[in-house]
Amino acid sequence: MSSGLYIESNLTENEKYKVILEQLSYILLKEDNPLSSLANLTALLKQTFDKISWVGFYLYDSKRLYLGPFQGKLACTNIELGKGVCGKSAANKISIIVPNVNEFPGHIACDPESKSEIVIPVLIGEELFGVLDIDSSSLNSFTETDKKYLESVCKYLSDKILKK
Repeated sequence: MSSGLYIESNLTENEKYKVILEQLSYILLKEDNPLSSLANLTALLKQTFDKISWVGFYLYDSKRLYLGPFQGKLACTNIELGKGVCGKSAANKISIIVPNVNEFPGHIACDPESKSEIVIPVLIGEELFGVLDIDSSSLNSFTETDKKYLESVCKYLSDKILKK
């Protein structure tokens, strides 16, 4: 990445996501190390959306999810498939929005201040690469709008950066 991206804070969430999607080809570069791209993407999301208290990737090693690049407080380092929101998203290869983490059966509480969460699987073809995990310290922070745009961001990441 040759320069930073500034997104005006007075834009709507839709507008912020649109700017991110329009700029991904300048931010995430195929020639960069994929971990660098993941790290920059977490930073971009954290600095763009005030509602995000933690954002990061859990990467799949064919046995479990392990902590990858993130922004926020210390986090859980390993998550079994099927366990917690990340593990269920990974096992089922589906996005999950959790309005209130205290009402999600088996939620793994890495940060007691986390109140809501969204998890997007990152797939390369049909193969699980990992998940994008985003937490908020407020209830009901994530919507179908977040899901739609974050899925597009992860698809770009999969198709243009991670795909061999």
